[in-house]
Amino acid sequence: MKETHSNSKLHEIADNEISAMEIDLEEEAEEEDPFLKFIDYAKSVLTPDYDIEEGEEQLNAPGWSWIVSRILRTCIAYSSGVTTAILLSDLSQAWSEQNRSGAQKKRPECINQLAKTHKRVKLPKTVTIDSIYEKNFLSFSSVIEAVIVDAFVLPGTNIHILTLGDFWSSNTIDLYLHRRYYSLADPNCGILKKGREIFLTGCYLRTSTAGSAQSRLLPTEYIVTLLNEDLDDDAMLIGAQFCSDSFSSILPDAFNRGVSYSFYARIESIGSLEIQDSIQRKQIILVDDDGVRLTFSLWGDQVLLANCFSVGSMLALDRPFIACLEPFNEISLEYGSETQLYTVPLLHHEEQVSVALTQNRYPGSKLLKALEASQGPQVSQVTLPCNSLGSIDFSNYPFRPLVTDLRDKMTGISLYGTVTDIKSEQNFSRTTFSMRVKETTGSIWAKLHFLDSWSLGRLALGHTVYISGLTCTKTKNNRLEVLWFEDATGSVLVNLSCLPALLNSYCLQKLSSLSELSDAMCRTYICQIWLDQIPFVTTRFSHILCGHYVNKLPSGVYECNFCCRSCDSEVVRTFHLKVTLADETAKISAWCTGHAATELLQISPDEFDELPEEEQYMYPTSIQHEHERFTVAIVKCKRQTNGFADTLAHETDSMNWEISRALKCE
Repeated sequence: MKETHSNSKLHEIADNEISAMEIDLEEEAEEEDPFLKFIDYAKSVLTPDYDIEEGEEQLNAPGWSWIVSRILRTCIAYSSGVTTAILLSDLSQAWSEQNRSGAQKKRPECINQLAKTHKRVKLPKTVTIDSIYEKNFLSFSSVIEAVIVDAFVLPGTNIHILTLGDFWSSNTIDLYLHRRYYSLADPNCGILKKGREIFLTGCYLRTSTAGSAQSRLLPTEYIVTLLNEDLDDDAMLIGAQFCSDSFSSILPDAFNRGVSYSFYARIESIGSLEIQDSIQRKQIILVDDDGVRLTFSLWGDQVLLANCFSVGSMLALDRPFIACLEPFNEISLEYGSETQLYTVPLLHHEEQVSVALTQNRYPGSKLLKALEASQGPQVSQVTLPCNSLGSIDFSNYPFRPLVTDLRDKMTGISLYGTVTDIKSEQNFSRTTFSMRVKETTGSIWAKLHFLDSWSLGRLALGHTVYISGLTCTKTKNNRLEVLWFEDATGSVLVNLSCLPALLNSYCLQKLSSLSELSDAMCRTYICQIWLDQIPFVTTRFSHILCGHYVNKLPSGVYECNFCCRSCDSEVVRTFHLKVTLADETAKISAWCTGHAATELLQISPDEFDELPEEEQYMYPTSIQHEHERFTVAIVKCKRQTNGFADTLAHETDSMNWEISRALKCE
């Protein structure tokens, strides 16, 4: 028994040492990750004087996730590869557009006065007036958060013009006011006058041409007037016009006889875009002071108005259309021809978050570990916005969020790590998948909610991903739950292992030799290789949406192994390729499918399938003898971590390595 116990203890010690070695290797891998290094480098270029130790008065610096998202957006746009100059130029331009220096000196005085108390979070679809002039373009769905600088009537007409400015621009622009707002622009009793803030969307731009006047905005029906409860006139307006009616006081018969209602309620939630009877619809849930909930529905182009709203803000509706829905006599509000909308936006609340000063460096640094051991952790403060429910928004957090940092009531979280497991969830109203993401500090399950079906292309075990727009909440069982919604603001998921630009963007990758591949490291390796042997080539059918293989059931229906649903009309022929890769240092066996296999074989699956059987047999031999070199992305695809079995292991055919992307060297 003693010997058995002793052996068991030795095994436990050995296992702990191996685990510690694996953690150190992963930390070293992240220290060497050129993508992460470039993010830090880009941040230092954009804000060279930034110093977290300055405390709450730190210089305005871009958030870590903002830099990553912008880099990946550029990589997707330049699929043939990017350079340091291209990335820094794009980042610099985008950052300068977001933070224009000198604009405050040129802004109208009424905007400068309002800016002193401006604590509102910028709406996601907001564009600046300066950017409209620069691009000479305005998207129909864009929002302009404007301040009225002047209001006048064109001489000799009754056409009302509003001159608009904003908090981020030095320019102003004129708007032809829609006639439904003329009563609000009355010089004597109207509220659309100098100093009033408004949101507008659904605008068309009348661009200037040679010899004509400057660009102007054409009339739009979709204007929301901002009110300030701290101003006496606005407080009186809210009390006199909107507080006498409640949702419980609605009488449909009275409305049909011509009685009008006005309501004041909090926006509880803004639904996703739906299609009903071929018409767009968005539903907004409102709660009045009595706690009664009612739906405010927007139809067709009206859905643009939802871009002007934010959850937690107050919405004042003057003369909404009241619909009585059969057969349950349910009442809902709609935006009618006489409806006017006002809002009291949710103020920008802030909360201080402690952050270790080592966060801006790699967490695995041996030097930092030594310093922390001798000096103790150094902590400073970062100020972040939080909503009315107390959730803190980390979308502008200056450092990379780590799994170990995740807590309840966090939104706008971004993670960069490796997929260690992924599976389809059943019995959900939405298409839902659970994905486990791992980095050096730990791993976490994230639940992905899709509007319709999986829409992220091929994603498999071992792939490196960047995912943003995550929220963290505590369940009833006091368990941390991480959620991601496809249609939420800031939701992005990019698979770096399959990103074409990564293979020839030398500033974002480091070439590794095959001898450097390690089973203990969770990362994507970029290698230059040739095909030493191709022992196995066949074609299968895969699901177009997710890139994973399908099975043909006895009924003749195709079912996706990954999505776990039938997909008869969504299948395409693809390769299943086993290959031995070689370079000057080593050889390894790997497998691949999709674009990677097509690039390595230099033939499409359909063309290969049409070859005579003897040519199919000889084709791999002719390829491997050419010794052409390829740049490939390689990931470790077979792994068991903490008892979680690989749900996609059957695709790998017991191979440890997958070629996730390939590019023939010129």
